[in-house]
Order: sequence, then structure tokens, then C-alpha cells
Amino acid sequence: MNYLAHIYLSGGKKHTTIGNFIADGIRGNKYKTYPAEVQIGIQLHREIDTFTDAHPIFRKSTKRLHKGYSHYSGVIVDIFYDHFLAKNWSTYSDVPLEDYIDDFYKNLIDHIDILPPRIKKMTPVMIEGNWLLNYATVDGIQLVLDGMNKRTKGLSKMNEATKELKEHYDTFENDFTMFFEDLIKFSTKKRIEIEKQFNI
Repeated sequence: MNYLAHIYLSGGKKHTTIGNFIADGIRGNKYKTYPAEVQIGIQLHREIDTFTDAHPIFRKSTKRLHKGYSHYSGVIVDIFYDHFLAKNWSTYSDVPLEDYIDDFYKNLIDHIDILPPRIKKMTPVMIEGNWLLNYATVDGIQLVLDGMNKRTKGLSKMNEATKELKEHYDTFENDFTMFFEDLIKFSTKKRIEIEKQFNI
């Protein structure tokens, strides 16, 4: 899953949210240098990724893209699913998306000192461009995919994937809806299990 989903699945806990957000930038056991609640978020992020990659619905979504985008298909579906989460936000939260995102940005700034260097550098750019709110529109997804394609020096061709998003829009959305219901149940249970390991 991509940024918005990981943030949402953190259970509304600020330090857990930070951990979930920065997890991709933390290798191996280095997570143990962080405060306990941040560690919970990092571990939860890893569990979510493992669950997602193995889930038959997610794999079905990636298969739809595999011919054109090969091993980048999973990254693209992560982004597509964040789009559907943002688009259907009111189904999953009583807090308006704009307010929820603003609160997250404030949380990031409050914890800027513990962010890994790459994420610390990315944070002001993310906030200025309001990346998370951009997920709610196809045009916003196009901007995200353009940026991802540049990072691969044009090799991924991810910038072209909005074509498949538009062609199979309802199918991808149905995939997301069914998958996310399973993911919410899994991540809630897993977060509680991890918290118990830390006596939290």
C-alpha cells in the first residue's frame, strides 16, 4: 500500500503513524533505535506490505498491469488503491480528508527530528505539493506517476499507467473495495498484537 493507506491504518496514533510512514526508509533492525510506538508503526508497515503482496485480489490487480509494467505493477496498484481510498474517504472516516491530511502534515513537522534523512528532505516538498490530497483525482495520480517515472529515469513507463486506470476504472475500484475491507481487519488485529508485545 502507499502513503495514505499506511497512515490511515495506524489507528489514529501519532507515533505509530510516523513509524508506518517512515518504514520504507528503515532497514533491518535499525527500527529498534526508535521509540516504542514508532517501532510499532514500522513493524505494522512491514506486516501490511507482506499481507498486501500475497493477497489474491491485489495480485489480480497487478496481473492486469504486468504485461506493460512488469515488476513495477505492484507499485502502480499501490498508488491506484490510494486513489480509491482518497476518492471514497468518507466511507472510511468521519474526518474530512483535507482536515485529516493537514493533521498528518502537522504530525510530520512535530516529529521532523526523528525522520530519516531522505524522508526529512521529502517532507516540505510533499506538504507544498499536497501529495496526499492529489491522490483523490486522476490528474493527481498522473502527477504522482510522472514523478515515479522520473525516479526510474523513464524506464518504468509508469507515467502511462493512467491509461489502464481509466480503461479498467470500475474493476480496479471493486478490487480495492474488497481488498481494503480485508486489510482493515488484518491491520487492526496485527496492530493490537504488536502493541501487546510492547505492553502498550
